[in-house]
Amino acid sequence: MPEQDRLFDEPASPTPADSRLDETILSNVGNDPSGHRSRLRKRLLAGGSDALADHEIIELLLMQAVRRKDMKPLARSLIHRFGSLAGVLQADPRTLAGHPEMGEATVAALRIVTAAATRLARQKVRETPVIGSWQALIDYLTIDMAHLTLERVRVLYLNSKNMLILDDLVGDGSIDEAAIHPREVIRRALDIGATALILVHNHPSGSPQPSRADIEVTNRIAEAGRLLGISVHDHVIIGREGHVSLRAKGLI
Repeated sequence: MPEQDRLFDEPASPTPADSRLDETILSNVGNDPSGHRSRLRKRLLAGGSDALADHEIIELLLMQAVRRKDMKPLARSLIHRFGSLAGVLQADPRTLAGHPEMGEATVAALRIVTAAATRLARQKVRETPVIGSWQALIDYLTIDMAHLTLERVRVLYLNSKNMLILDDLVGDGSIDEAAIHPREVIRRALDIGATALILVHNHPSGSPQPSRADIEVTNRIAEAGRLLGISVHDHVIIGREGHVSLRAKGLI
């Protein structure tokens, strides 16, 4: 047979690349026989996050960890238990891991979103003066603290241009003198050259309304700071129901 005819009569031998492509196609078909996952991805890419319901966002995240299983029931059960998309994404990893059908891979798939969002929000806070970008600060603190199950205290130390120079996690526990010492807070400010600070803590109950202890400790720190030229710009309380600024309420 002439060489030219053989070129048309005999199929070419599959290359390793062709074999890998065939395996990928078959694998994707097996993972998504109804096309549901593909439709979710297309809706997300075409319409953004608003194109998906909360449980669908969770479902799409879980799909990245589990390839051959319908994740919709698990996504719905997580939303039901934790109350919202934010509640799921900011839930304690150990609590998530204890939820039926959750494991290390699925917990990590959810937690990576919160980690990325926190870093993005923190970067915005670091790039501009805090006082001039107050909403960016509140967004960062809300992402990081609103859904914590423990009360957490932190101090944001600022320089003379109101730029954040240290975000100091003081510890977990109620904001009283057992958890936060006015002298230590001011001493740390002097050590790092801060000229101002913002106190922050969260209320796991959800309500950000200040307690008497919140107000008293704030005023003790503010008084100690005045003696040494350290300003207490504010004390912000974060909760699932919102935030409260003690400065805005006239309590500092």
